Amino acid sequence: MTAIYPHQIIEFWFSKRVAPLRFNSTPAFDQEVSDNYLPLWQNAENGQLDHWLETKEGCLALVIVLDQFPLHMFRNQAESFSTEQQSRDVAEHAIACGFDAQLPLDQKAFLYLPFMHSESLSDQERSVSLFESAGLNDNLKWAKHHRDLIQRFGRFPHRNTLLGRESSTEELTYLSSKEAFIG
Repeated sequence: MTAIYPHQIIEFWFSKRVAPLRFNSTPAFDQEVSDNYLPLWQNAENGQLDHWLETKEGCLALVIVLDQFPLHMFRNQAESFSTEQQSRDVAEHAIACGFDAQLPLDQKAFLYLPFMHSESLSDQERSVSLFESAGLNDNLKWAKHHRDLIQRFGRFPHRNTLLGRESSTEELTYLSSKEAFIG
C-alpha cells in the first residue's frame, strides 16, 4: 500500500466533489472509499496510525478514517460501527490538546461527530454541548435529534437489525413511522 498522509485524507474529504456525497452517498462513492482506503482503515483500527495523534490534522484525518469511512465501506453492515469508540478516543484526545480550537468550523464538525454517533447518553450530551459551544447550529439540530433518540430508546433503533438486536414494540412503531431516522 502506498503511504497516505493526513493532509491527503483532509483534502479528499473536504473537496468540492466529495462534500455532497458525505451524507448522501452513492454505491459508486462507497466503493471508491473502500477501494482507496480499506487498508488504511485496517491500519488505523490496529493502532498503526497512532502517530497521527500528534497533530490536529492527524487527529482529524484519523477521526474521518475511523468514524466516516466505515459508514461508506461497510454500509448496511455491523462493521460500519466497529471503530466508533476508537474515533471518540481520538476526538477526545484532540479536544484535550486544544486541536479543535485550531480547526475551521467545517472540519471541527467532523471532529465532533463521533460523539453524535455514540449510543451513550453522556456522549450524546457532550455532542450537543460541543456543537452548541462552537456555534455549529446545523449540526446542533442533528446532535439534539440523536441525543433525543438515545434518551428515548437507550440506543439507535435503526441499528438493531444490523447489530442482531431485537427491537422493542416501541422501536418497531418508531421505525415504521414518518419520524424514523434510518441513516
